Amino acid sequence: MWIFPGQGGQHAGMLKDVDPALREHVEQMLDLKLLDTDVAYQDSVQLQVGIELLQVSQINSLKASGLKPSLVAGHSLGVFAAAYAIGSLQQDDLFPLVKRRAELMQGAYPEGYGMGVVVGMSRKQVEDLVAQVHSDEHPVYASNQNSEDQTALSGELAAIDQVVKLAKDHGATIAMRLKVPVPSHSPLMADVATKLSALLESVPLTKPNGIYLANNTGHAVRQVPQVEADLSGNLAHPVYFEAMMAVAHDYQPDSIVNFSPGRPFRKVLGQKFGDLHQVNLDQMSVSDVEFLLNKWERGTN
Repeated sequence: MWIFPGQGGQHAGMLKDVDPALREHVEQMLDLKLLDTDVAYQDSVQLQVGIELLQVSQINSLKASGLKPSLVAGHSLGVFAAAYAIGSLQQDDLFPLVKRRAELMQGAYPEGYGMGVVVGMSRKQVEDLVAQVHSDEHPVYASNQNSEDQTALSGELAAIDQVVKLAKDHGATIAMRLKVPVPSHSPLMADVATKLSALLESVPLTKPNGIYLANNTGHAVRQVPQVEADLSGNLAHPVYFEAMMAVAHDYQPDSIVNFSPGRPFRKVLGQKFGDLHQVNLDQMSVSDVEFLLNKWERGTN
Protein backbone atom coordinates (compact mmCIF):
# COMPACT_ATOMS: atom_id res chain seq x y z
CA MET A 1 0.00 0.00 0.00
CA TRP A 2 1.23 3.50 -0.88
CA ILE A 3 0.10 6.35 1.40
CA PHE A 4 0.27 10.04 0.47
CA PRO A 5 -0.08 12.73 3.16
CA GLY A 6 -1.36 16.23 2.60
CA GLN A 7 -0.21 19.45 4.22
CA GLY A 8 1.50 19.61 7.59
CA GLY A 9 4.90 17.94 7.18
CA GLN A 10 6.36 20.44 4.69
CA HIS A 11 9.73 22.04 5.37
CA ALA A 12 12.32 24.17 3.63
CA GLY A 13 14.58 22.11 1.39
CA MET A 14 12.15 19.24 0.90
CA LEU A 15 12.54 19.49 -2.89
CA LYS A 16 16.33 19.08 -2.89
CA ASP A 17 16.22 15.49 -4.20
CA VAL A 18 13.40 16.02 -6.69
CA ASP A 19 14.20 15.12 -10.30
CA PRO A 20 15.55 18.44 -11.72
CA ALA A 21 14.04 17.81 -15.15
CA LEU A 22 10.61 17.19 -13.63
CA ARG A 23 10.87 20.32 -11.49
CA GLU A 24 11.81 22.46 -14.48
CA HIS A 25 8.99 20.95 -16.54
CA VAL A 26 6.40 21.70 -13.85
CA GLU A 27 7.67 25.23 -13.28
CA GLN A 28 7.47 26.00 -17.01
CA MET A 29 4.06 24.37 -17.40
CA LEU A 30 2.58 26.35 -14.50
CA ASP A 31 4.65 29.53 -15.01
CA LEU A 32 5.59 29.21 -11.36
CA LYS A 33 9.03 29.34 -9.72
CA LEU A 34 9.06 26.97 -6.76
CA LEU A 35 11.12 28.53 -3.97
CA ASP A 36 11.26 25.64 -1.43
CA THR A 37 11.54 27.90 1.63
CA ASP A 38 9.56 28.17 4.85
CA VAL A 39 8.38 31.63 3.84
CA ALA A 40 7.25 30.38 0.42
CA TYR A 41 5.29 27.54 2.04
CA GLN A 42 3.04 30.08 3.76
CA ASP A 43 1.54 30.48 0.27
CA SER A 44 -1.00 27.77 -0.61
CA VAL A 45 0.09 27.50 -4.25
CA GLN A 46 3.78 27.08 -3.42
CA LEU A 47 2.90 24.61 -0.67
CA GLN A 48 0.46 22.38 -2.53
CA VAL A 49 2.36 22.29 -5.82
CA GLY A 50 5.60 21.64 -3.90
CA ILE A 51 4.15 18.68 -2.00
CA GLU A 52 2.73 17.15 -5.17
CA LEU A 53 6.01 17.65 -7.04
CA LEU A 54 7.83 15.83 -4.25
CA GLN A 55 5.38 12.93 -4.25
CA VAL A 56 5.23 12.59 -8.04
CA SER A 57 9.04 12.54 -8.21
CA GLN A 58 9.11 9.73 -5.64
CA ILE A 59 6.39 7.80 -7.49
CA ASN A 60 8.29 8.09 -10.76
CA SER A 61 11.50 6.84 -9.15
CA LEU A 62 9.81 3.80 -7.60
CA LYS A 63 7.97 2.94 -10.80
CA ALA A 64 11.19 3.26 -12.82
CA SER A 65 12.59 0.42 -10.70
CA GLY A 66 9.59 -1.78 -11.49
CA LEU A 67 7.60 -1.15 -8.31
CA LYS A 68 3.91 -0.26 -8.40
CA PRO A 69 1.04 -0.17 -5.91
CA SER A 70 -2.04 -2.34 -5.84
CA LEU A 71 -3.64 -0.20 -3.13
CA VAL A 72 -3.33 3.58 -2.60
CA ALA A 73 -4.55 6.02 0.03
CA GLY A 74 -4.21 9.79 -0.18
CA HIS A 75 -5.08 12.17 2.65
CA SER A 76 -6.65 15.44 1.46
CA LEU A 77 -4.16 16.93 -1.03
CA GLY A 78 -2.54 13.48 -1.24
CA VAL A 79 -5.50 12.15 -3.26
CA PHE A 80 -3.98 13.61 -6.44
CA ALA A 81 -0.70 11.71 -6.03
CA ALA A 82 -2.69 8.59 -5.10
CA ALA A 83 -4.77 8.85 -8.28
CA TYR A 84 -1.59 9.36 -10.31
CA ALA A 85 0.17 6.41 -8.66
CA ILE A 86 -2.74 4.05 -9.39
CA GLY A 87 -2.97 5.19 -13.02
CA SER A 88 -6.19 7.24 -12.96
CA LEU A 89 -4.70 10.73 -13.35
CA GLN A 90 -1.93 11.77 -15.71
CA GLN A 91 1.08 13.75 -14.54
CA ASP A 92 0.51 16.81 -16.72
CA ASP A 93 -3.15 16.98 -15.68
CA LEU A 94 -2.30 16.69 -12.00
CA PHE A 95 -0.24 19.86 -11.56
CA PRO A 96 -2.63 22.40 -13.14
CA LEU A 97 -5.45 20.90 -11.05
CA VAL A 98 -3.46 21.20 -7.84
CA LYS A 99 -2.42 24.77 -8.61
CA ARG A 100 -6.02 25.79 -9.27
CA ARG A 101 -7.19 23.97 -6.14
CA ALA A 102 -4.71 25.96 -4.07
CA GLU A 103 -5.76 29.24 -5.65
CA LEU A 104 -9.43 28.53 -4.99
CA MET A 105 -8.75 27.53 -1.39
CA GLN A 106 -6.61 30.58 -0.73
CA GLY A 107 -9.20 32.90 -2.18
CA ALA A 108 -12.19 31.36 -0.41
CA TYR A 109 -11.24 32.36 3.13
CA PRO A 110 -8.34 34.84 3.14
CA GLU A 111 -8.43 35.33 6.91
CA GLY A 112 -10.20 34.38 10.11
CA TYR A 113 -10.75 30.70 9.29
CA GLY A 114 -8.73 27.53 9.68
CA MET A 115 -8.52 24.17 11.42
CA GLY A 116 -7.87 22.68 14.85
CA VAL A 117 -7.59 19.23 16.39
CA VAL A 118 -8.81 17.43 19.50
CA VAL A 119 -7.05 14.30 20.76
CA GLY A 120 -8.19 12.02 23.55
CA MET A 121 -11.94 12.24 22.95
CA SER A 122 -14.33 10.26 20.77
CA ARG A 123 -15.81 11.82 17.66
CA LYS A 124 -19.25 11.84 19.30
CA GLN A 125 -17.87 13.78 22.26
CA VAL A 126 -16.25 16.32 19.95
CA GLU A 127 -19.42 16.64 17.88
CA ASP A 128 -21.37 17.39 21.07
CA LEU A 129 -18.95 20.20 21.93
CA VAL A 130 -19.11 21.56 18.38
CA ALA A 131 -22.91 21.65 18.61
CA GLN A 132 -22.64 23.95 21.63
CA VAL A 133 -20.60 26.49 19.64
CA HIS A 134 -21.64 26.26 15.98
CA SER A 135 -23.94 28.90 14.48
CA ASP A 136 -24.46 30.46 11.08
CA GLU A 137 -22.50 33.51 12.24
CA HIS A 138 -19.72 31.48 13.90
CA PRO A 139 -19.47 28.15 12.03
CA VAL A 140 -17.34 25.25 13.21
CA TYR A 141 -17.46 21.58 12.24
CA ALA A 142 -15.97 18.24 13.28
CA SER A 143 -13.97 17.25 10.21
CA ASN A 144 -11.18 14.72 9.62
CA GLN A 145 -10.95 11.48 11.60
CA ASN A 146 -7.36 10.24 11.54
CA SER A 147 -7.67 7.82 14.45
CA GLU A 148 -10.34 6.77 16.95
CA ASP A 149 -9.49 9.53 19.39
CA GLN A 150 -8.31 12.28 17.03
CA THR A 151 -10.86 14.57 15.42
CA ALA A 152 -10.06 17.68 13.42
CA LEU A 153 -12.04 20.92 13.58
CA SER A 154 -12.76 23.27 10.67
CA GLY A 155 -14.33 26.68 10.72
CA GLU A 156 -14.03 30.21 12.07
CA LEU A 157 -10.96 30.56 14.26
CA ALA A 158 -12.90 32.18 17.11
CA ALA A 159 -15.36 29.27 17.10
CA ILE A 160 -12.52 26.74 16.93
CA ASP A 161 -10.95 28.40 19.97
CA GLN A 162 -14.21 27.98 21.90
CA VAL A 163 -14.37 24.26 21.06
CA VAL A 164 -10.69 23.88 22.00
CA LYS A 165 -11.38 25.43 25.40
CA LEU A 166 -14.39 23.18 25.98
CA ALA A 167 -12.36 20.12 24.95
CA LYS A 168 -9.62 20.97 27.43
CA ASP A 169 -12.23 21.46 30.14
CA HIS A 170 -13.63 18.00 29.30
CA GLY A 171 -10.26 16.22 29.56
CA ALA A 172 -8.87 16.21 26.03
CA THR A 173 -5.23 15.14 25.86
CA ILE A 174 -4.52 17.74 23.17
CA ALA A 175 -6.75 20.53 21.87
CA MET A 176 -5.26 23.22 19.68
CA ARG A 177 -5.37 25.18 16.45
CA LEU A 178 -3.50 23.82 13.45
CA LYS A 179 -1.38 25.83 11.03
CA VAL A 180 -3.90 25.45 8.22
CA PRO A 181 -5.27 28.76 6.90
CA VAL A 182 -8.56 27.46 5.46
CA PRO A 183 -11.50 25.45 6.88
CA SER A 184 -10.78 22.37 4.80
CA HIS A 185 -13.02 19.29 4.78
CA SER A 186 -16.15 21.07 5.87
CA PRO A 187 -19.32 22.42 4.21
CA LEU A 188 -17.61 25.82 4.11
CA MET A 189 -15.57 24.53 1.15
CA ALA A 190 -18.58 23.41 -0.91
CA ASP A 191 -18.15 26.22 -3.46
CA VAL A 192 -14.50 25.29 -4.02
CA ALA A 193 -15.50 21.64 -4.46
CA THR A 194 -18.11 22.62 -7.06
CA LYS A 195 -15.54 24.58 -9.05
CA LEU A 196 -13.06 21.70 -8.90
CA SER A 197 -15.74 19.33 -10.10
CA ALA A 198 -16.32 21.56 -13.13
CA LEU A 199 -12.60 21.56 -13.89
CA LEU A 200 -12.40 17.78 -13.66
CA GLU A 201 -15.08 17.38 -16.30
CA SER A 202 -12.42 18.23 -18.91
CA VAL A 203 -9.70 16.02 -17.37
CA PRO A 204 -9.36 12.50 -18.83
CA LEU A 205 -9.40 10.07 -15.91
CA THR A 206 -8.94 6.34 -16.44
CA LYS A 207 -9.91 3.27 -14.43
CA PRO A 208 -7.52 2.65 -11.52
CA ASN A 209 -4.94 -0.12 -11.92
CA GLY A 210 -5.81 -1.36 -8.46
CA ILE A 211 -7.72 -0.15 -5.41
CA TYR A 212 -8.18 3.51 -4.56
CA LEU A 213 -9.37 4.32 -1.02
CA ALA A 214 -11.79 7.27 -0.99
CA ASN A 215 -11.42 10.04 1.61
CA ASN A 216 -15.06 10.86 2.22
CA THR A 217 -16.31 7.28 2.67
CA GLY A 218 -13.27 5.18 3.45
CA HIS A 219 -14.47 2.75 0.79
CA ALA A 220 -12.33 0.91 -1.75
CA VAL A 221 -13.21 2.08 -5.27
CA ARG A 222 -12.21 0.84 -8.70
CA GLN A 223 -14.18 3.06 -11.07
CA VAL A 224 -13.59 6.52 -12.55
CA PRO A 225 -16.73 8.28 -11.20
CA GLN A 226 -15.84 7.49 -7.58
CA VAL A 227 -12.24 8.63 -8.03
CA GLU A 228 -13.41 11.84 -9.73
CA ALA A 229 -15.87 12.53 -6.92
CA ASP A 230 -13.10 12.12 -4.33
CA LEU A 231 -10.67 14.40 -6.16
CA SER A 232 -13.23 17.17 -6.52
CA GLY A 233 -15.37 16.80 -3.43
CA ASN A 234 -13.10 15.80 -0.59
CA LEU A 235 -12.56 19.42 0.49
CA ALA A 236 -16.25 19.66 1.42
CA HIS A 237 -16.27 16.42 3.45
CA PRO A 238 -14.26 15.00 6.34
CA VAL A 239 -11.38 12.63 5.58
CA TYR A 240 -12.17 9.35 7.30
CA PHE A 241 -8.60 8.13 7.32
CA GLU A 242 -9.12 5.68 10.15
CA ALA A 243 -11.93 4.03 8.16
CA MET A 244 -9.70 3.96 5.08
CA MET A 245 -7.04 2.08 7.02
CA ALA A 246 -9.60 -0.37 8.42
CA VAL A 247 -10.66 -1.19 4.86
CA ALA A 248 -7.01 -1.40 3.77
CA HIS A 249 -6.36 -3.94 6.52
CA ASP A 250 -8.97 -6.25 5.00
CA TYR A 251 -6.89 -6.38 1.80
CA GLN A 252 -3.84 -7.57 3.80
CA PRO A 253 -1.11 -5.47 2.15
CA ASP A 254 2.40 -6.92 2.23
CA SER A 255 4.04 -3.60 3.05
CA ILE A 256 3.35 0.13 3.44
CA VAL A 257 5.21 2.94 1.71
CA ASN A 258 4.71 6.29 3.45
CA PHE A 259 5.46 9.12 1.03
CA SER A 260 6.86 12.51 1.99
CA PRO A 261 6.55 14.96 3.60
CA GLY A 262 6.41 13.97 7.26
CA ARG A 263 5.09 10.88 9.04
CA PRO A 264 1.62 11.93 10.21
CA PHE A 265 -0.02 8.51 10.42
CA ARG A 266 2.27 6.62 12.81
CA LYS A 267 -0.38 6.09 15.47
CA VAL A 268 -3.23 4.78 13.32
CA LEU A 269 -0.89 2.63 11.20
CA GLY A 270 0.53 1.10 14.36
CA GLN A 271 -2.98 0.38 15.63
CA LYS A 272 -4.20 -1.16 12.38
CA PHE A 273 -1.12 -2.95 11.05
CA GLY A 274 1.16 -3.70 14.00
CA ASP A 275 4.57 -4.87 12.82
CA LEU A 276 3.78 -4.96 9.09
CA HIS A 277 6.78 -3.88 6.97
CA GLN A 278 6.80 -0.10 6.54
CA VAL A 279 9.16 2.36 4.88
CA ASN A 280 9.15 6.14 5.18
CA LEU A 281 10.41 8.19 2.28
CA ASP A 282 10.80 11.16 4.63
CA GLN A 283 13.55 9.25 6.45
CA MET A 284 15.37 7.25 3.76
CA SER A 285 16.40 7.54 0.15
CA VAL A 286 14.30 6.21 -2.70
CA SER A 287 17.07 3.72 -3.53
CA ASP A 288 17.01 2.35 0.04
CA VAL A 289 13.23 2.00 -0.15
CA GLU A 290 13.54 0.18 -3.47
CA PHE A 291 16.07 -2.21 -1.95
CA LEU A 292 13.88 -3.02 1.05
CA LEU A 293 10.70 -3.50 -0.98
CA ASN A 294 12.43 -5.81 -3.42
CA LYS A 295 13.99 -7.77 -0.56
CA TRP A 296 10.64 -8.21 1.18
CA GLU A 297 9.01 -9.24 -2.10
CA ARG A 298 11.63 -11.98 -2.51
CA GLY A 299 10.99 -13.05 1.08
CA THR A 300 14.61 -12.61 2.14
CA ASN A 301 15.86 -11.21 5.44
